[in-house]
Amino acid sequence: MTAWVDTKLRGVLGGRTAGALERGLGLTTVGDLIHHYPRRYAERGELTAIAGLHDGDHVTIVADIASVTSRRMRAKKGSVLEVLVSDGTDSLTITFFNQPWRERELRVGDRGLFAGTISSYRDKRQLAHPQYLLLSDDASKTDDDQVDRFAGAIIPVYRSSKSITSWQIQSSIGLVLDTLTADAVPDAIPDHIRSDLELVDVVTALEGIHRPSALSDVERARHRLAFEEALVLQSTLVERRSLSSGYRASVQPAAGSDLRAAFDDALPFDLTEGQRDVGSEISIDLARDVPMQRLLQGDVGSGKTVVAVRAMLDVVAAGGQAVLLAPTEVLAGQHAAGIRRLLGPLAESDSLMGGGLDGGTSVVLLTGSARSAQRRDALDAIASGRAGLIVGTHALLEESVEFHRLGLVVIDEQHRFGVEQRAALAQRAPDGTHPHVLVMTATPIPRTVAMTVFGDLDISTLAQVPAGRAEVTTHVVDPSTQPRHVDRLWERAGEEIAAGHRVFVVCPRIDAKDADEESETTSRDVATVEEVLIQARTRLPDARIEPLHGRLSAEEKDTVMAGLASGAIDLVVSTTVIEVGVDVPLATMMVVLDADRFGISQLHQLRGRIGRGSLPGVCLLVSSALHGSPTRERLDAVASTRDGFELAQRDLEIRREGDVLGGSQSGMRSSLRLLRVVEDVAVIEQAREVAEQILDTDPGLTEHPQLRAAMTTLDAEQADFLEKA
Repeated sequence: MTAWVDTKLRGVLGGRTAGALERGLGLTTVGDLIHHYPRRYAERGELTAIAGLHDGDHVTIVADIASVTSRRMRAKKGSVLEVLVSDGTDSLTITFFNQPWRERELRVGDRGLFAGTISSYRDKRQLAHPQYLLLSDDASKTDDDQVDRFAGAIIPVYRSSKSITSWQIQSSIGLVLDTLTADAVPDAIPDHIRSDLELVDVVTALEGIHRPSALSDVERARHRLAFEEALVLQSTLVERRSLSSGYRASVQPAAGSDLRAAFDDALPFDLTEGQRDVGSEISIDLARDVPMQRLLQGDVGSGKTVVAVRAMLDVVAAGGQAVLLAPTEVLAGQHAAGIRRLLGPLAESDSLMGGGLDGGTSVVLLTGSARSAQRRDALDAIASGRAGLIVGTHALLEESVEFHRLGLVVIDEQHRFGVEQRAALAQRAPDGTHPHVLVMTATPIPRTVAMTVFGDLDISTLAQVPAGRAEVTTHVVDPSTQPRHVDRLWERAGEEIAAGHRVFVVCPRIDAKDADEESETTSRDVATVEEVLIQARTRLPDARIEPLHGRLSAEEKDTVMAGLASGAIDLVVSTTVIEVGVDVPLATMMVVLDADRFGISQLHQLRGRIGRGSLPGVCLLVSSALHGSPTRERLDAVASTRDGFELAQRDLEIRREGDVLGGSQSGMRSSLRLLRVVEDVAVIEQAREVAEQILDTDPGLTEHPQLRAAMTTLDAEQADFLEKA
């Protein structure tokens, strides 16, 4: 990109406006500003819906003034001006304190833009002291001729902040666009591609997205800019995939070892067809001299760990080492115990067969809390090669860990690791080679997200659930309208415990000090482990109840998990530390308090902790979310199905794709500007084809310098993710 887009806004707009844009939105350059696209558009004859606004939302609404009322405050001196505005279907009160002069300016029948933060007073939504701009046809009713900027039929509405309004952003963008020349913004889309696909040039697109004369201008501009985003991302992924094909794998086991066959024969259950098919795909990958790069996704309880262990055994049989990296010590410990249980006698030192390392091999666990003697023994076993199967947490990433011959890295719940951490382990193979990499996730990923984020990985999917898994029913319980049901859930917990089963009760927080991001904007009490633990022990005095959360030491967590497995503990009051990997076959009941605080995928993962054996389970989602609200729709969706892939698609549609290029999974922080993985499936697929064509004929992009420039100006965090993920 040229220097024009790198120009600091202070030199173009002045310090005051530039400062507001930086403070409120993090925009510092001309390029930042012109790529801050409108969230939506309002037409003069089409009012913006007020319905659905929530406390804390910072909004810009277009509405008509329905009434203006002034009154004196009783408790203290002063006055209140209340302006009722309506969009024809719903209304909102706008309040000004001690500003009686505004009554002369705000008149019934006028239309305006009103920007501020939604709050509630006596159960009614309001905007207190909003900024506003009247849109009357009579220019004398507005100040500074601002209405001229809204003379067109289409009004762009931008994401704004307390320090700067949508119309101020539009004005700033207008000033920047007035200086725009045809050669100021190089076009990342090659001319012949743009011509073949009938896409407008970049300057026309920027004018169309920010200053449209008609909605058709917006549509053409959005399509072109979304395609550019997709092309830059897909070109980066295609290039990465091409570069990785030049690496040499550290171990290339023959497809299907004797060791794996012995493991299969000893399993107490039959593998599903899906597990066998995915296992074959992985075996073929492992046998190649190019290191495997594969994503294995499967719903809760689909048997991913068994598939991973079979691949790890193939690598061990070929004289290599295989690592399983888990995000928490609880999960790492469970994986190690589970693998030893699955292997049986094969897990014992000197007993793994079929071409393993000299002297045999064993399963070794390494975590950060390991005692000195245990740590020394584990490090020695890893360095000498006595440990062929290695399970651990971030402790495996430390420089003090030396591998004998690392051949396979299995990463469980990849989204919980930073890209640098994952890359560090993948670089531990000997002699400049690379280990095979298998990334696992129990959070099903919709196809379009996988295509956008993991376009450089081969993807395997386990859709089947092993036979014998019990049914789990899910219900939403509203304590405000169903208080008896709350009493009943504790009675039901007692009945499950009396039957010898285990119960989980999940809370959003550990204690009152454990404030989350929303704590400053809501006064509603939220369930805490500390308070619910007291309540549970009061209601179930004969039950053995313990807490489980992130502040406990690793030893304390292990003690609780061991107690659940042995029957020494009946009920655990927990945070989401149990979300992934906790395997307690006798767990039959899950209660999630304030369930509206969790997303669809998180609730589905929590529910997956019960019904893991042959015993049926019940999951109760406790929430006062109003019927018909988006929050209640989310909870009802979880209650309606156990199909994780269906829920993942539903979650994507509700929350949007989130920060699909980074660690965040919240739709409020998407790194994508216009590209939407739900709506733009065809655009993403088309961009993939074009990227493959371009890089096939011009691998170094020497003939496409503008595309290369766009690829190298990706946000640093995005580029890091794509480079190392």
